[in-house]
Order: sequence, then structure tokens, then C-alpha cells
Amino acid sequence: MANNGVERESGLFSDEELSEMSGVKRGVDHIEVTCGCTSHRYGDAVGRLRVFMNGELEITCECTPGCQEGTLTPSLFEKHSGRETARKWKNNVWVIVNGKKVPLCKTVLLKYHNEASKNANGSQRSQNGRASHRDEFVCCTRCNKERRFRLRTKEECQIHHDAVADVNWKCADLPYDKITCDDEEERASRRVYRGCCRKPTCQGCTSCVCFGCEICRFSDCSCQTCTDFTRNARP
Repeated sequence: MANNGVERESGLFSDEELSEMSGVKRGVDHIEVTCGCTSHRYGDAVGRLRVFMNGELEITCECTPGCQEGTLTPSLFEKHSGRETARKWKNNVWVIVNGKKVPLCKTVLLKYHNEASKNANGSQRSQNGRASHRDEFVCCTRCNKERRFRLRTKEECQIHHDAVADVNWKCADLPYDKITCDDEEERASRRVYRGCCRKPTCQGCTSCVCFGCEICRFSDCSCQTCTDFTRNARP
């Protein structure tokens, strides 16, 4: 059943659509459910699936206590689980509905993912016509490890903007992930996945690189980048 104790800010799916799913939580811009993938050799690998309105899917692996894989795409989660018939994550990754394992392809959870894939005609843009924002990294000045920043909302863009401007930024300053310099850096094989809506390993195409919009530029900021955007923005 959906967790009524969590702030229900996300309107991605109705309560009725999620009522029989296990471990439902609603975030500001996503919903989260318990998921898993079964290997005949290793058994069930369990995780937490996040579904975003832009079609993006993320899985935090919980296969073992302290799993260091971090956030994975469904395809990488399928591979990490040891599933013998990989490359069919829509069928092999499951959620629990009414106490039974049901493949993602037989649930409503792929609705936005399928729509995004269908509408991607070489470049997927946000509603205002500007490019979306892929994940970025900032290097800690103490441990020299790179930490991931998601740029889906104005608040997240503000956090990244402030971190880039801070010449003394450190891991402990990251507000939404409680990490320290002792925590492992994301593996290189994971860091190449940047959340681009067209190609996960994109190096910076025009589909995911924004050169200034109302989400990532701030009128109350005095830096040259924000000042130039505010001065040149249309009324």
C-alpha cells in the first residue's frame, strides 16, 4: 500500500494505480517503489526504483548491506544482479504487486519512460524549448573525489551552482546526500552515466546541455554567468 506518512507532492500516478504496490513513497518530483531482479544462480537482488516524470528511471541497489553500486539504470541493475538473460530489463526487473512479482512492462511505471522514448526525435526538450540538464560532478577540495549533482529542479541547480562557486567546497557540504570524504567515490563505469534524456553516456550533446534558463540561472546571484543571463533575458 502507498505510504500515507510521506509527503504526497508527486502527482505522477494516482493512489489507485499504486495501491497494491509494495514500498511506495512519493517525492517532490518522483515516486519510489521496492523492486528487484532474480538470478537463478544468486537469487533475488532487491532495490528501490525511482520513477521521474521526464521518463528517467533510477534504482538504488540494496542487494547486500552496504552495497557500493550506488544509483543504477535498470539495465545496469539487471546486469549487477547476475541475471542470466540480461538486456531485457523491462521483463526481468520486477515490482511487488499484491504480494506477487510483476515485470515492469506489465505495470504503469513505464508510462513516462515509454512516452519519453517515443517523443525523442533526436533531441528531447523541456516544455519551454530549452535543453534539459544532465548530471554534473564537483570535486571535493579535501579528498579530491568527484560527487554527483542532479539538476532536475531549480533547487538542485541552485545547490550545484553554489558548489561550483565555492572554492572550498567539500563532501560534507552536499545537502541531500549525507556523505563524507571517507565514502567511496562512484566507480568510473558508473560516472559515465550522466542522466541525458537521449543517451545515458552522453559527453554533452545539445539535448542535455543548457546554456542558460530560468531553472539554472538566478536573478539574485551576482556571478557573471547569472548576471549576463538576467540582463539578456527577455521580459
